Amino acid sequence: MPFVIVGTILVLLKLLEVEPVSGWSWLWILVPFGLAVLWWAYADSSGLTQRRAIRRMEEKKVARRERDIQALGMSVRADRNKPRAHKGARRP
Repeated sequence: MPFVIVGTILVLLKLLEVEPVSGWSWLWILVPFGLAVLWWAYADSSGLTQRRAIRRMEEKKVARRERDIQALGMSVRADRNKPRAHKGARRP
């Protein structure tokens, strides 16, 4: 996304004839868009995009569960902060 924003700004500066960008070749103005395409191709082929989407879905799922448990009047935070007894641990 940053590449697209930079590319858009450069195109606007070129079209509005703002110095020094107005003197640059169109090739240099369009380089950020090419970099964006390369980044998206890498992110898709490496699975980065899919991992991020799965992580966001999991975060939404956890938030939804917590919200629903709170709506039922149960405490989510208190349960998480309780120390869990280990198997075989003795109570004093």
